[in-house]
Amino acid sequence: MAIPLVTISWLIILTIVVSSVIRIERWKVAPGEALTVSDRIAVKAKEGGDEAPERFEPKNKIRFVTAFAGQLTALDAFVGWIDPHVQVNTLVEHFGEQDPADQRQVAFQSMFGAQQIAEYVAFSRLGYDATFNQGAAIVKEPLCIENPDPQSACKVLNVGDTITSLDGKPIDKLTDISPVLAARSPGDVIDITVQPRDGSKKQNKKVKLIAKPDDPTKTLVGFTPADTRTVDVPFEVTISTSDIGGPSAGLAFTLALLDELSPGELLGSRKVAATGTINEDGEVGAIGALVQKAVAVRDSGATVFLVPQDQTEDEIRAAQKAAGSGVRIIAVGNLDEALHVLDELGGDPLPRVNT
Repeated sequence: MAIPLVTISWLIILTIVVSSVIRIERWKVAPGEALTVSDRIAVKAKEGGDEAPERFEPKNKIRFVTAFAGQLTALDAFVGWIDPHVQVNTLVEHFGEQDPADQRQVAFQSMFGAQQIAEYVAFSRLGYDATFNQGAAIVKEPLCIENPDPQSACKVLNVGDTITSLDGKPIDKLTDISPVLAARSPGDVIDITVQPRDGSKKQNKKVKLIAKPDDPTKTLVGFTPADTRTVDVPFEVTISTSDIGGPSAGLAFTLALLDELSPGELLGSRKVAATGTINEDGEVGAIGALVQKAVAVRDSGATVFLVPQDQTEDEIRAAQKAAGSGVRIIAVGNLDEALHVLDELGGDPLPRVNT
């Protein structure tokens, strides 16, 4: 006997409802937003310090770009698979060997680091005194070599651990580690004390030192450190990014600070978005999810998108296709090149300062 049409309809509805609730082992990278930076910047005088600098609110504000990431339901995964601008990943593809909580920790630390470097580069460029203060020795990622020893750092340390003591010597900042290792050799087993990320009781462990992969004469504990430096500038600066993580907004943060703290319109009449990491020398580095960010730029109405020169040609080509003809994607290798592009597009140049 034929199944009544109403029953089939209810089965379809039930399938859709269930598939929209049950989460599966798939994660997405999807277009996010292109958000203005200057609305998130606060600059004020330090207690007992100089007055806060004058701010020049620009008409056109530089935008930093995000991509959305999250675990999918079965229905989301199906929609994502047919959407050319959504990347659907397995657990390993999305997080690699890291625990999801570890990756979030690294992302938020990276965003803080990006803000600090942006402050350093921008204030230095404007002629202010800016210096870095070294921070704590925090494990960003344990370094695993082939066939690691059970006492190797990749087996002993966890992401987010803060090293407080090494070989009986207190470690107050990252640079305290090098003098300790100078007296040791690869293969030595030494005592290490760490403060776990969750703030629980300190743990005393033993770790077997390794040789630096590209220089066997150098001795390493065996981890990639987080960039915990803080910048010292004459004013208190905050850039509010709430729960956004990652270092890819460094270039946009730097341009926003330069625009806010100097007269004129750095962007001219153009609506500009930017993505890319930045280091203390002003060099712009590659980022992930470029295609998804290009879609976000298109949807924001921006017409110029500055991207890192380090992206591959295929990535830039795919991003341009996703953004469409209304967005001009321009690759830059450093801050000077970004400023030159903005100048050629009709923006006002930065004032000359004596540094």
